[in-house]
Amino acid sequence: MIEIELDGKKVEIAEGSMVMHAADKAGTYIPHFCYHKKLSIAANCRMCLVDVEKMPKPMPACATPVTNGMIVRTKSDKAIKAQKSVMEFLLINHPLDCPICDQGGECQLQDLAVGYGGSSSRYEEEKRVVFHKDVGPLVSMEEMSRCIHCTRCVRFGQEVAGVMELGMSHRGEHAEIETFIGQSVDSELSGNMIDICPVGALTSKPFRYSARTWELSRRKSVSPHDSTGANLIVQVKNNQVLRVVPLENEAVNECWIADRDRFSYEALNGPERLTSPMIKQGGEWKTVDWQTALEYVANGLKQIKTNHGPNSIGALVSPHSTLEEMALAKKLFEGLGSGSMDFRLRNAEFSTSDKVPYLGTTIASLSTLQRVLVVGSNLRKDHPLFAQRIRQATKTGAKVHAISDFEPDWAFPLASRQVIESSVWVQSLADIAAAIAEMNEVAPPAKGNATEFAKNVAKSLLTGERKAILLGNAAAHHAKAASLVSIASWIAGQTGATLGYLTEAANTVGAHAVGVLPGDGGFNAGQMLTGALKAAILVNVEPEFDSAVGAASKQGLMSSEMVVTLSPFKCNLAFSDVLLPIAPFTETSGSFVNAEGRVQSFHAVVKPLGETRPAWKILRVLGNLLSIPGMEFESSNEILASLKVIGIENGVVAQDKLGTTSSSTIDLSPAEVRPVVASIYQLDGLVRRSSALQLTADARAVQGVAA
Repeated sequence: MIEIELDGKKVEIAEGSMVMHAADKAGTYIPHFCYHKKLSIAANCRMCLVDVEKMPKPMPACATPVTNGMIVRTKSDKAIKAQKSVMEFLLINHPLDCPICDQGGECQLQDLAVGYGGSSSRYEEEKRVVFHKDVGPLVSMEEMSRCIHCTRCVRFGQEVAGVMELGMSHRGEHAEIETFIGQSVDSELSGNMIDICPVGALTSKPFRYSARTWELSRRKSVSPHDSTGANLIVQVKNNQVLRVVPLENEAVNECWIADRDRFSYEALNGPERLTSPMIKQGGEWKTVDWQTALEYVANGLKQIKTNHGPNSIGALVSPHSTLEEMALAKKLFEGLGSGSMDFRLRNAEFSTSDKVPYLGTTIASLSTLQRVLVVGSNLRKDHPLFAQRIRQATKTGAKVHAISDFEPDWAFPLASRQVIESSVWVQSLADIAAAIAEMNEVAPPAKGNATEFAKNVAKSLLTGERKAILLGNAAAHHAKAASLVSIASWIAGQTGATLGYLTEAANTVGAHAVGVLPGDGGFNAGQMLTGALKAAILVNVEPEFDSAVGAASKQGLMSSEMVVTLSPFKCNLAFSDVLLPIAPFTETSGSFVNAEGRVQSFHAVVKPLGETRPAWKILRVLGNLLSIPGMEFESSNEILASLKVIGIENGVVAQDKLGTTSSSTIDLSPAEVRPVVASIYQLDGLVRRSSALQLTADARAVQGVAA
């Protein structure tokens, strides 16, 4: 640590730091545009010029290293004059379109122009014009004349997203930020460029001209998509969600969110929203009141239980449902005496464990790993923010190895990759285990051949300190999932690595913790979807898109006497008998448990649309109508408090509940079915109904395959 003097105050700061870092530590604000704490230093806007004693000229605070005894003045006449001169240059060509700019009210240039800009301009020549660019459905580059060439967007793409999609061409007043050769911006993190742009050059295309920033109410929430549990600020006007931006949480999502977290809100106001209960009568859908719909369901369940037994009634619960919804669904079915409940809709194997499968480490620790083995994941598309963290780890020397059935672009270098059919992934892990057993001089857990790839991975995992074996969505949904876990667990034990699942959905870990799993004599998801039930309750589930069975689920559910769909959308019309409108995450309170076991609760940010009701309230009333005890909850907080008995308390799942247990049996025979994994913009009902997301290159690629 060295000591400098900043505006008369002594500041201790690590050697090699910049003056800007010392100012941040001291709580002193230095105006800037190009500097961003998560990006490399560019020093090209010059707005952060400060007065450093014994220096003949003002120096950029972001690019001036501290030295012991350095004296810095950020508010001297010399510094202020330099900053005002830079502001004058920045405003020379800037268009005077603040009244119609989407960035108005949250624009750094606008804010700093008040303090450092002149009341009039000496510049009388014509201003330059930069033509707009069409770079895709998410980011608008319609007003690139506003660009001040801070290059934040360029550095974000290169350093954080891992794809340098934007760059700067030409020099001086001819400089432009562009994609070159007419390409679009297709990164799954591209929306973050909108947030870090300090002016109104990059704006949100779906939000464009919808509202002024000061008209929006800001409310905290949590992403309902993948297992990161990204923290959000949902912005609302007239009881309608108009924009979603990140809420900074260094331990979870830092200051970034994925595009599906940012733009899926379009579905909330879409034409497919279900706003009233409906019952199918004579093949036609009729709108009814809540009392009629719920009594119809309760009477139907009683009748089917009497005629066919309780296990003939089953619940399929989405892993994107809240903890509270899952807890009441389980309580309802236990009260009915049914063990038929499941959330593992895309699984091919349905073995259960006495531990709650999770990431095996903290999300933040992914950034500091030294050795990683990823099995069965398209990491960048399945878990964009996890991939971003592992990308940061590779910059400091981390070696990442992968086993997959195709060769996705993860946008960071891999130490080695084995592209093989998913049917033989168990054998591939057995080969790595054999190589480790040979090096450690122990018996392997299964018969394997120490191939060149296996030896490379083994040698890598036996070195380094911070190591992880991560099982992706395809490994979790694999027909030999238990065998994969068994061998991976042995490898982890021999190498000192942590073992964990990346986990598919916002509440996969929570569903395991609550125990939405088949009980005595109950059916699993695969059996329920292929005709085992007489009555099915679907909680936020669209089997055709959310399950491994796919379109075949229609036939399986049509054989049921009653199917009740609880969904925010008009869906499952072919085989449902009752549609009950439930609130999406913005219209209900609840909790999600992310991949690391962190419980994050949120409140509703808008009122429920039409006759929509929170799913936990609907399940509670159904329980009351069926005379099931213990369902008299008045709030989601009460339900969450009741989950203490299963180890969910104080914002986390109890550590002794978390883990990845393995069975003693390992089956090396090839799997007969390929694991089913949702693509990035098909993961859940919200992203499937976001018109902007469905126009992206990732979505079009899947639609092309489907066609």
